[in-house]
Amino acid sequence: MLVEQKQPSMGRRGLVVGNYCHDVLIRNEVVVGETLGGAASFISNVLDGVSIRCDLVCKVGSDFAYSVSHPPIVVPTSPTTLFHAFFDSGSEGEGVADRVLKRVRFCGAIEPSDLPESRFDFGMAVGVAGEILPETLERMLDICEVVFVDIQALIRVFDSGDGTVRLVGLKESGFFHLLPRIGFLKASAEEAPYVDVEEARKWCCVLITNGEKGCTLFWKDGEMQILPFPAVQIDPTGAGDSFLGGFVAGLVHGLAVLDAALLGNLFGSLTVGQIGLPKFELRLLQRVKDEVQRRKMQCLSCCEDSNGDLRFAKPAGHLQFHSSLAAAKLMSAAPLPECLRNSSPRAVEQGIPQCSGHQKLLVNPVYEEPIQSVEGTQ
Repeated sequence: MLVEQKQPSMGRRGLVVGNYCHDVLIRNEVVVGETLGGAASFISNVLDGVSIRCDLVCKVGSDFAYSVSHPPIVVPTSPTTLFHAFFDSGSEGEGVADRVLKRVRFCGAIEPSDLPESRFDFGMAVGVAGEILPETLERMLDICEVVFVDIQALIRVFDSGDGTVRLVGLKESGFFHLLPRIGFLKASAEEAPYVDVEEARKWCCVLITNGEKGCTLFWKDGEMQILPFPAVQIDPTGAGDSFLGGFVAGLVHGLAVLDAALLGNLFGSLTVGQIGLPKFELRLLQRVKDEVQRRKMQCLSCCEDSNGDLRFAKPAGHLQFHSSLAAAKLMSAAPLPECLRNSSPRAVEQGIPQCSGHQKLLVNPVYEEPIQSVEGTQ
């Protein structure tokens, strides 16, 4: 039976669980980027931007050097989680042929006792380094009305020698028994084969992101492709995280499920157009909130059934809402950073680092690229 998915209300805040990280990107043995990482940083950035209250539970070490709006739990005896992403250029420097992601340091797991005693309207389990334990997710399911899960929090495993990241099937992850209690499960197109979408959709709504092609929603009785928004990709890091943040924000603001997915696609497209953690213009955020409120008023009766459960039917005016959001995005298109204005189109297109400073132009997303699987697993 599909879990009863209630519309999250504006009355209570959400709970976001997942560690901040430090990411180092290396191409051909040369460091090309260092940046704040962790899905929680991108998601809280979106939720803050559209005025969704949330508590964030994450752990870092005393070496954590970033300024963030949601202070983490500092563990004095552990370092901040650190990832090294190794890239090899393809032939003649075209594209990227391979990538190996390694968890070099691990701050530690988030225990059930680290979570607040409060109850929450929604929860988001968005670990990237194995920090979310089955018992921690179970505790989230107990204290949150509905829980959104990013599959990478459940299916990543790490080599005991060098920390290389691989993926295992959800059924082998130790989390599969909790699937009937999860409200929404998000995965990238590369991660989807490890989920068994046909099985998962019997129990929850499954969201599969697919870059410039948008996303597809699967639920017990149907599926729907959701239109993307055009974007000039500069740095795709965190696009899937921003998508999930936008999707949740849409539901919290009262949108129908498929309309909320449009909002997710919008924030994903805004993220790839900037370097590192994106900065959203206040004018854009206000325009988006106005369009969301207008859409909510148009569809007051189409989001829920008489029991308050979410409806997945495509609401009238869905395409017009897409057009309205696209217009809002065009109204405040962010200019290229100063350091990219004199760069060659080829350099921008291929993601060749051109900037110096805190956030560098990254070659590929740390969290959205396919990672080789463990042999013998599906």
